[in-house]
Amino acid sequence: MSEIQATPQVTSAESGPDWQRVYRLMLTIRLFEERANDLYQRKIMPGLAHLSSGEEGVAVGVCTALRDDDYITSTHRGHGHCLAKGASADRMFAELLGKAAGYCGGKGGSMHIADQERGNLGANAIVGGSLGIATGAALSIKQRGSDQVAVSFIGDGALGQGVLYEVMNMASLWKLPIIYVCENNLYGEYTASSETIAGRPIERATAFGIPATEVDGQDVRAVYAATAEAVARARSGGGPAFLWCSTYRYFGHHVGDVDRGYYRSREEEQFWREQRDPISLARVWLEADGLVDAASLEELAEEVTHELDAAVEFAVAAPFPNPDQVATDVFA
Repeated sequence: MSEIQATPQVTSAESGPDWQRVYRLMLTIRLFEERANDLYQRKIMPGLAHLSSGEEGVAVGVCTALRDDDYITSTHRGHGHCLAKGASADRMFAELLGKAAGYCGGKGGSMHIADQERGNLGANAIVGGSLGIATGAALSIKQRGSDQVAVSFIGDGALGQGVLYEVMNMASLWKLPIIYVCENNLYGEYTASSETIAGRPIERATAFGIPATEVDGQDVRAVYAATAEAVARARSGGGPAFLWCSTYRYFGHHVGDVDRGYYRSREEEQFWREQRDPISLARVWLEADGLVDAASLEELAEEVTHELDAAVEFAVAAPFPNPDQVATDVFA
């Protein structure tokens, strides 16, 4: 099998990121999600998927500040996290289609992809369900005396889960090397977060003595900078951090949520797509800073397009798992 690998997300702390690669990775996630939506609409993909289009700046900004041996846990909207941590698109698509070549042998599907070789301990369909896993990984890091860090991606809906406050309390007491990254995309399913979250969200973390930062999630540079600072502190024994990243999901709660007018307006969606798109914003400053020109960006887009088309073809042609595998990898 020929893996189509996402662009490596890490560079040396001294030199900083290769911003052109950062842009490429955001574009890869965007085009991946577009193809996932197409596979659903053509009834090739079984079940539902929760697309992260519009949120690429958070996934890539965070994972760019990590090493390959650092850990992450993801959410039900986790394709971007997986790709940003280095997962290959062909195996990702294979998992979405329930194929044996997928990361979980086709048994996990969209919401349960894990790639432990690259430190991805798994996505989780339970809201806040991976918080304990990531915090446990951070405890393991401390007990082993390693300088790794763990990151737990959560959505704003996780602020309503008690496990968040349990793990933050332990992480603060024990100075665990973990960063809680909340992607506030303004909606928990079909309800505005303003109707479900009281007070200032970052004060949930500061109440435990955890440094908390509000970040523009559409600015990948700002996300990277905030994460890099938190990572450096965690590696040096400074303990946990909390990042509140404001972002937006362009599609509905899941691929079947196409009529969203009853809970948000088309004008709002248009504003975020046209004025606050993380990829468009990155392209503007990349060109303005002379880091890349329009022609090379177009060439890059064609390259990513071809790679993802090949990844889809691979996944569609891949075989399903043998039926005798139904009882394997099952804990009882």
